[in-house]
This record gives sequence, C-alpha cells and structure tokens, in this order.
Amino acid sequence: MDALASLLDGPRAHGAFLLRSVLTPPWSLRIADEAPLTLVHVVQNDAWIRTGDVPPRRLGAGDIAVVRGPEPYTIAGDPDTEPRIVIHPGQVSTTAEGVELCERMDLGVRTWGDVPADPARPGELPPGCGVLVTGTYEMGGEIGGRLLSALPRVLVLPAGAWSSPLPALLGEEVVRDEPGQEVVLDRLLDLLLIAVLRAWFARPEAAAPAWYAAQADPVVGPTLRLLHDDPAHPWTVADLAARTGVSRAALGRRFTELVGEPPMAYLTGWRLALAADLLREPDATIAAVARKVGYGSPFALSAAFKRVRGISPQQYRERTAAAS
Repeated sequence: MDALASLLDGPRAHGAFLLRSVLTPPWSLRIADEAPLTLVHVVQNDAWIRTGDVPPRRLGAGDIAVVRGPEPYTIAGDPDTEPRIVIHPGQVSTTAEGVELCERMDLGVRTWGDVPADPARPGELPPGCGVLVTGTYEMGGEIGGRLLSALPRVLVLPAGAWSSPLPALLGEEVVRDEPGQEVVLDRLLDLLLIAVLRAWFARPEAAAPAWYAAQADPVVGPTLRLLHDDPAHPWTVADLAARTGVSRAALGRRFTELVGEPPMAYLTGWRLALAADLLREPDATIAAVARKVGYGSPFALSAAFKRVRGISPQQYRERTAAAS
C-alpha cells in the first residue's frame, strides 16, 4: 500500500452531508459549518470562492474545489456579492440576519435553493442560475490529519485537467431516494475525493508533499510501502536497508533528504496517527491500540504519545469525545 492509499484508508465518509444547490443570481453563501473537508463541484455557470483575505478564485462549470476547514469561506456567483445566506454547524442555513431558511429553501431530495421547479418546463433552470453539488465530511480523523496538513486551504481541479465519470455520477445519485442511498453516496464521495487528490497531486502546481513525491524514488518508495503495509512490525533502519538493498547510511540519508525526517521518526508519526484514530473507537483499549500500532505495552504507547503530542492517550480520548 502506498502512502496516499494508507492515509485515505482510515476514516471514511459515514453519513456525510451531500446536497445539490440551485441558486438564482445574485447569490452568495458564507460557509461557517466548521467541517474539516468539503468538495464542491460546480455544475452550471461560474462561481467564486474566497477564504480569508486571499483574492477570490474563479470556478468554472465542471471545476471541483476541495476546501480544508474548519475556517469559514464564501462561495458566490459574483465575487462582489456580499453573503446573503450563512451555513452554520449542523448544516443549518439562515439569512445574514439570522432568519432560518432550511424549510423555506427545501426543493426536494437533497436539493436546496431558491429556484422552485417549473411544472411546465421540468428540468429547466433560469439563465444564470448557479448549480453546485457539495459533499461535506463533517467529522475529522487523525489519519487524515497528515494528508490535510499537506493540502492548501483551497485546491481547484479544473474540468479540463482530468476525465472522470464520478462527478456526474454523484450528481445523479445525490437526488435519488433509494434503499441504501446514504451508503452509496458516502462511497461515491470517498471515490471522488481520492480521484481528485490523485489527479491534483500529479499536477506541477500542486507542490505535492515530500512523502508523496518520494514514492517514485527507487529506495524511499519501497521503504514507505513497507512502513505503511505493516506499521506494527519492529522495524529498524537495518531491516529497511536490507529490504531495499542499500546501506543503513544510504537509506537514512536518502529518506531524510526526500521526506524531510529520518525513517524512524516518520514511522513514529505514522504509528501515533494510527493510534489517535483508533482511540476514537470507544471500545478499543489502550493496550489493544498499542499492539496494533507496534508498541509493546500501553506504557510505551503512552510515553511516545505524550512526548510527541503533549498529552496522554487517555487525555486525547477524553478531549475528542468531548468535542464530538
């Protein structure tokens, strides 16, 4: 398993929030839902996305944006339009003055907006109408944290930069109400996220993180796969060097040069990221978590966890439980 696959193989969408938005100009949304990650597919007409003090970025029809939270952002049909609607945590929508809009703007199955369907022209929308399909991961996961930290605040994958049936398929499925539909949408959202990130990381402007670029190296790539395939194994630099056919010094030098930290430091970070995610499971004991990530005892895991993260596994578990 490569590093990207490992990082995406942990937390998955579970009851993710998916919505088709249909909005007449001039429209502008302030997204303050505090979600860790959101995908926005612009289906019809242009949109503009703005975060903080950064100049707004244009999104053309077919483009996909991945927005890293939890800070708020604005998406609008025109960059000069002030937000008229605010999306709060729990996906509660209000006017800028605080008047609730959820029921008023409900247009049917996972469809929301201010453009009611015209019975005389089913499926047709007024000119200039903005259409978005949004998928929101509302719960964070520590395995994804290493990946999220490598992403910009907003990344945009232009429609012409790749070819995939997934955006259109998600758009079709989001408005269906069939048995098991929530699971279908969760899995489609996961697939779309992976496909978008893979396509984006391959682009020169992506400035892919060191661990991603290093996978192509004939020495470091196999080493990363060994660490991700079996993080609980009692790895040493000597073991890894023997598996990759180089000396310990050569492996350590090459790995640090390309990844930015020595192999054992990388392994520690990966083990503790796995441990942090497992600690979110209420039935998992610290002893069981320690065994799964390569520590011989709960004490050894606790010592490493506190040294790197500043709190014990139990304190971490209590904090995440309180925050959820």
